[in-house]
Amino acid sequence: MVREIVRDTALLRQPSLPATRKDGKAADDLLATLKAHAADCVGMAANMIGITKRIVAVRTGQAYLLLLNPVITARSPETYLAEEGCLSLDGVRPVRRHAWIEVTYCDRKFKRKQQRFTGLAAQIVQHEMDHLEGILI
Repeated sequence: MVREIVRDTALLRQPSLPATRKDGKAADDLLATLKAHAADCVGMAANMIGITKRIVAVRTGQAYLLLLNPVITARSPETYLAEEGCLSLDGVRPVRRHAWIEVTYCDRKFKRKQQRFTGLAAQIVQHEMDHLEGILI
């Protein structure tokens, strides 16, 4: 189900709780909402739809990926300055990002995965993982 985008900064600043197998509907709703906003959005965290669980959905090219309970396990020493916007907030803001990150996470079936993200995909994942910590840029 496509959900409304949350703009309440008090909710968005709350750290998210670990996702469990019972959060499958929340993951599905997050993915459906991201797809509904494909024209202007490449990633979402569950708190952006009012669910304070550690679930992220990202779009890289034509592919969509769900990350449940993601954790950054390694990051590049190189960083760069970017400007990012967010559906939950007005405007764009500067932010420093790592050129690449390695992330462990669970897929929709709670199978443990590890993946390296580079370039724009790394930037998207870092932005959404900031949301999970209640960090607003």
